[in-house]
Amino acid sequence: MQSSRLTIAEEIILLQLCDEGGAFIHVPNWTNRYAMSGAILMEFAEAGRIDTDLKQLTVINREPLNHPLANNILDTIESEKEIRDIRYWIEYLSDRSDEIRQDALDGLIGKGILECRDSRILWVFKSRKYPILDGKQEREVKLRLMEVLFSDAIPSPRDVILLCLAHATGILNVLLPANELVKLADRVEDIRQLDLIGQSVVNAIRDIEVSLAISTAPLF
Repeated sequence: MQSSRLTIAEEIILLQLCDEGGAFIHVPNWTNRYAMSGAILMEFAEAGRIDTDLKQLTVINREPLNHPLANNILDTIESEKEIRDIRYWIEYLSDRSDEIRQDALDGLIGKGILECRDSRILWVFKSRKYPILDGKQEREVKLRLMEVLFSDAIPSPRDVILLCLAHATGILNVLLPANELVKLADRVEDIRQLDLIGQSVVNAIRDIEVSLAISTAPLF
């Protein structure tokens, strides 16, 4: 039986869905990879299963979640013998991002929020879309995020997590025009300070971006 509560990965997917047709907004591949690995780690943090500082991410509560994939990943983290920080786990789990994303899509389908359709492009290539069956959840996630950004209210811990991930992975850059993001920069920064693990995820993803940019920069 599917739980009616959405996971953070499921909410990230709803943020990325277009309002009509079930296609996804265009974001770089790394966005999806780190959004999904960050989402599963933030899920553990919200559930009180992990804690992290600058040097180490540790499992502090091994009580199983009602989520087989999450439990498998938590086992992997707990069984690691070496000290690993949050950046390591974001990169490590990005290799399982397709699995995490598909699990989240299956969860949304199982909850009756999305359905899956295969359509053919030029009668050759298949494009999978996920039309929205129940638009209430999709609108509610986006509305929550906008209310957090455009008000002075103190956001819930879940909304802080959502904003941290949307900001770190560039999803906000697609949802809002550049001039609005400039106006909201201080607000975003204030919200980020409310969640220590959210800050760690954002900083780790930024560090990874910088490393990738340096490694792919042309040599003269």
